[in-house]
Amino acid sequence: SVVGGVHVPPIPFEVGHQPYFYLHSRLLERVAKLNSLLDEGRMTALPIVETQSGDVSAYIPTNVISITDEQIFLSADLFNAGIRPTINVGISVFRVGSAVQIKAMKQVAGKSKLELAQFTELQAFAQFASALDKTSQNQLARGRRLRELIL
Repeated sequence: SVVGGVHVPPIPFEVGHQPYFYLHSRLLERVAKLNSLLDEGRMTALPIVETQSGDVSAYIPTNVISITDEQIFLSADLFNAGIRPTINVGISVFRVGSAVQIKAMKQVAGKSKLELAQFTELQAFAQFASALDKTSQNQLARGRRLRELIL
């Protein structure tokens, strides 16, 4: 994990994680302390966590997820497949999202996000399947075209 620009090595669970939770939350609280004499303002923190084999359920990632509003998950698999940006839309969370989009964009983006998520799942399944039915083949082809269009 990287905390406040400092690399924090993984620690065994037996050592206890309470100090790390406290450290993460204190750092994020300090980022947001603004001067009331200067009309407050806004501040953004961008904590970056490296997961072990993409496991976001480990202690440090879940801790940071619990104290942040949005999460962008990057994927080495997408990077290695030549897909840029490497954002895993299936598990990334954007709080603002469609609230700032016009109605037409909401309709297109919502459907496209769902199709991309289904495409990603089907693509993972297709690696192990010996034969796919016509519907699945069409869905894979559509997903590839959609991904190329977006990216």
